[in-house]
Amino acid sequence: MHLIIIIPCLNEEKTIFNVIKAIPENFDGIAKHSVVVVDDGSIDKTSQLAEDAGAMVVSHPYNQGVGAAFQTGIEAALKLRADIIVNMDGDGQFNPADIATLIKPIISREADFVSASRFMDPLLVPEMPEIKKWGNKRIAHLVSFLVRKKFYDVSCGFRAYSKDAALRLNLFGKFTYTQETFLDLAFKGLKIIEIPVKVRGVREFGKSRVASNLFNYALNTSRIILRTFRDCRPMQFFSIITLVMMIIAFALGAFFLGHYIVAGKFYPHKWAGFCSGFFVFTGLAFFITGLVADMLARIRQTGERILYYQKKRTFYPDEK
Repeated sequence: MHLIIIIPCLNEEKTIFNVIKAIPENFDGIAKHSVVVVDDGSIDKTSQLAEDAGAMVVSHPYNQGVGAAFQTGIEAALKLRADIIVNMDGDGQFNPADIATLIKPIISREADFVSASRFMDPLLVPEMPEIKKWGNKRIAHLVSFLVRKKFYDVSCGFRAYSKDAALRLNLFGKFTYTQETFLDLAFKGLKIIEIPVKVRGVREFGKSRVASNLFNYALNTSRIILRTFRDCRPMQFFSIITLVMMIIAFALGAFFLGHYIVAGKFYPHKWAGFCSGFFVFTGLAFFITGLVADMLARIRQTGERILYYQKKRTFYPDEK
């Protein structure tokens, strides 16, 4: 089997060489492995040092975001006909020796997608600001709720993918890819497992380009999660909005009628009746939108199946 390790980077000259050199020479069940560094518009010596360490470098002409760099890395790995793809950061927070642990379930066909988990084992929770721990857990709870399966860490960037999982991935977020990957593969029915690993909670050098601004990170991550849920499960998405609208309409309508029964007149709460009607019509509009979006989702599913087979023919022409 051919293992490709992709490392998206932005200005990681202080760590990238040592990260690549720390990758083990051999892995059980792997005939050969290669390293692909995606330089996302670095202005330092990241590309040069990565090449010096023996990695293949794919460069973006300007910074496009971690999500875009990850997608470039996946495409590069598929072009090299990878059987297993591991994604890790170039900042030195992950131990490359743990790659063997992540790929083992894929080699044995127990999983399609394996993610390192920082919070699954209480004894391995890294040292990091409490606000980041809290935020990571809230996002994990949200994703778990949406896919109906318990996950402890959906934001860790240390992961392994089977060839089939990589071919089925269709991502759109450029800011990040971590939560969208969980949603995309879970909704497609692929088997996902988490494996607890010990990682460094904070970077040794510099700041995270994704989570350095927590408000910006929460806003962008929430947008990606909600868009993915909307596109993959539109009927559920719009039904939730419809239900909220109808509850508000019922509450206002009950208040409006209750006042009429008690006072014998609508004045001075006619506003409640108008607002109740408004929320009823708005709820119905969202419900109809959900029906239309559900039909479009079926078309999307068909398109993604066609795209999967087209990718397979393009990147693995020798396979039936």
